[in-house]
Amino acid sequence: MNVECPTCKKSVQWTDTNPWRPFCSERCKMIDLGAWANEEYRVPAENAYPDDFDQGGETTHH
Repeated sequence: MNVECPTCKKSVQWTDTNPWRPFCSERCKMIDLGAWANEEYRVPAENAYPDDFDQGGETTHH
């Protein structure tokens, strides 16, 4: 199966022999990791309100 490298958009085979899948190379994998580290990617979230958080009460024991 072929997939598109998320970084450079090159066609890449999705096989066990590709150690960088879904990327085409270690370089593209590191570029993507750097973008995450620099907070260039964001996961959308809804606004949280204080009432949405656990305010205590019952204690959970593990």
